[in-house]
Amino acid sequence: MVDARIGTRAFIALLGDWRVTATGPSYLALFDRIRLLILDGRIAADTRLPAERDLAQALGVSRTMVSAAYRELRDAGYTRSVRGSGSVTRLPGRAPVAGHDATGDYIDFTKATMPSYPGLYAATERVMGDWAAELGGTGIDPFGSLALRQAVADRYTERGLPTSVEQVMITIGAQHAIALLARTVMARGDRAVVELPSYPHAYEALRVAGARLVPVTVSARGSGAVPDGLHGWDAAELAQSFARTSPAIAYLMPDFHNPTGESMPAELREQVLRDAARHGTVVIVDETTSELDIDRPESYLPFAAYGDSATADSAVLIGSVGKTVWAGLRVGWVRATPAIIRKLAGARFSGDLGTPVLEQLIVADLLRDFEPVLALRSEQLREGRETLIRVLGETFPDWQVPRVHGGLSTWVNLGAPLSSQLALASRAQGLLITAGPRFGLDGALERFMRIPLGYSPGELERGVAALAAAWRSVSSGPVVSSTDLFAEVV
Repeated sequence: MVDARIGTRAFIALLGDWRVTATGPSYLALFDRIRLLILDGRIAADTRLPAERDLAQALGVSRTMVSAAYRELRDAGYTRSVRGSGSVTRLPGRAPVAGHDATGDYIDFTKATMPSYPGLYAATERVMGDWAAELGGTGIDPFGSLALRQAVADRYTERGLPTSVEQVMITIGAQHAIALLARTVMARGDRAVVELPSYPHAYEALRVAGARLVPVTVSARGSGAVPDGLHGWDAAELAQSFARTSPAIAYLMPDFHNPTGESMPAELREQVLRDAARHGTVVIVDETTSELDIDRPESYLPFAAYGDSATADSAVLIGSVGKTVWAGLRVGWVRATPAIIRKLAGARFSGDLGTPVLEQLIVADLLRDFEPVLALRSEQLREGRETLIRVLGETFPDWQVPRVHGGLSTWVNLGAPLSSQLALASRAQGLLITAGPRFGLDGALERFMRIPLGYSPGELERGVAALAAAWRSVSSGPVVSSTDLFAEVV
């Protein structure tokens, strides 16, 4: 059964300049680009591709060439033929994922994460008595445990945003919060302001909820995309996006933005809240990386603290411990008005019955003394940043590598629109990395690639060495990899 189809125009936009490095047969270049789109998730499995005749006409090439590319896709297991539906995408298998395991066969740079916090096991031991006491209850609560809601509220208050328990709901991680908010505070067909580039799974959650995305550009400092004085968010463009579209929601990551590492100035935060209140927009603020500071010159309050009594309620804040403690500890939260919290709780049961109790107890314990966690992460990220800047500078002197002040990644300008080819070639070198367009819309951002900071110096050095080998193969001809790999992006 075919679940979806992609139109010829949208497909061509995703293909981009697929022949940019083709020195061999054109059908192999087309095959490689379509394969990467499937591997990166930009074309979902079970999607019907455009008919060969239609695609050939739109590309201005022979049908024979398109047929040859489609045949390669079928032979490699990336499509199947379905009667009445033509070529339908599939995934031939998933890649081994090494994560932070330096002994694995692959280094996985698709995930901008950190290794688990060393004190996590001790925290688990400390709460086992409380866990035993919880076993007499149902374990079902859409709002979350009172202890963790209080700990989250206290953390916001300590950071400069007075918060009550009634303003907090616990979720199964930040992605769960984004998806729940998207389907609760907006209707299908509503517009949603988003950053470009941005976290791809946020795009997906908004699209599944029926949003029409309105992109606003974010440029990385030192990436060469714009003069350094113009990096970050374009304040005029952001204001115009509200005025022109009156969006129902806006999804923003104002602190150590993923993937650029940028942070939004205080005055722009104030402007966003004023514009949102004027147009009735709910601003979903992803603060999952907000405390991953290395050496940022400025310090910032939680986003809602930049509003006044008339504007602060426009901001709904999302947090989690996935980026600070461990991605496997699937606990997040929403901070909003009590009315929105109640609405979210009422809508939640269609998807889940609450956040696991033991994990909530562990996070509540850690949040009571969170500074050691943040201090360790700051040092680890500093080491990762310095290693990357050194090794990338030695290996790729022509690449532009921003010196980020925090967060989990840097947004590197390759100097040429080769990100997709490089990502595909890297798989053959034992490195999983995500092409720049995965963080954009309609095939844009081919000059960029996200490289994570949160890996050991040895893993970063090996990853860059794999990039160097892949870069040489991209520079010498079309990318043809014999390794069928698929990896998710975080």
